[in-house]
Amino acid sequence: MKLVSWNVNGLRACVKKGFLDYFHKVDADIFCVQETKLQEGQINLELDGYHQYWNYAIKKGYSGTAVFTKVEPLSVRYGLGVDESEEEGRILTLEFEDFVLVNVYTPNSQRDLARLGYRLEWEDRIREYLQDLALSKPVVLCGDLNVAHRELDLRNAKSNVGNSGFTVEERGKMTALLEAGFVDSFRLFYPDQEGAYTWWSYMNKVRERNIGWRIDYFIVSHSFCNRLKNAEIHSEVLGSDHCPVVLEIN
Repeated sequence: MKLVSWNVNGLRACVKKGFLDYFHKVDADIFCVQETKLQEGQINLELDGYHQYWNYAIKKGYSGTAVFTKVEPLSVRYGLGVDESEEEGRILTLEFEDFVLVNVYTPNSQRDLARLGYRLEWEDRIREYLQDLALSKPVVLCGDLNVAHRELDLRNAKSNVGNSGFTVEERGKMTALLEAGFVDSFRLFYPDQEGAYTWWSYMNKVRERNIGWRIDYFIVSHSFCNRLKNAEIHSEVLGSDHCPVVLEIN
């Protein structure tokens, strides 16, 4: 089974830049996207063989998540139902027979860290939510989590300490999540690999020089690790400032 996650930074724009070519080529069983930036009726994707689930943000052209899956889920939940994360379309939960998939677009703390407080509260709620889900079935969390956990996960660690996505607080919340019974699937297979990034600034030549961050993840319950076959980063795929990440499971 192949799972793909991609922050498309505007799905309509990404479709014009080859999204469907990659979608059909990768042939995922479950394909998750974040930052769709659209409302219902603004796009019509004909994806034969896939069930489509969308969580739209109320604000136009902002946030949003979607999941396209060959396997029909047992149930679908939109948001947490407790705060503005639902209004922003940031969370989609699909329950399958032997695991629960949670597709997330984590709020950015913003350049001046104006939203850091909200972000940290949101992290606590998400962790509790995942822990509750894991009581009944293993959890697969994927998406743009907007944090580089280790210095290994970004090109210029020292100069970015304290910046949004690499604050002590945000990295600490990721550590807390992993200590709560979850595993970073990419680091399970490639614990010390450098230069493995999933996001690059649009600044000139940054992507060509691979000056990036790894902020897109597949995080799984520890009990699910024996199902994992491989994890990949498809950095060659263009169309967004992020690239797709892939998890293969048995």
